[in-house]
Amino acid sequence: MSVDLATVRRIAHLSRIALRDDEAPHLQQELNAILAFVEELNAIDVEGVEPMTSVIPMRLPLRADVVTDHAGADVVTHNAPGAEDHFFTVPKVVE
Repeated sequence: MSVDLATVRRIAHLSRIALRDDEAPHLQQELNAILAFVEELNAIDVEGVEPMTSVIPMRLPLRADVVTDHAGADVVTHNAPGAEDHFFTVPKVVE
């Protein structure tokens, strides 16, 4: 897969990144290099390889899921800048 200059400009626009015309060819090369590397990774045979979360085998420590301190909604929202009906209120950021 190859990325053209129009795609680079569209990605920059969608990402809200200011992009000068002289920067676009360099970013096009960078994106094409990343995609080429991903294509190399896709060529590797991983059949039968177990998924892993770490390079060394380890178990995550678990603890009992118990309520230790329940102060109540009134106490929790008391110091909030805005609260209504035991919920935090925040400014609307999405239209």
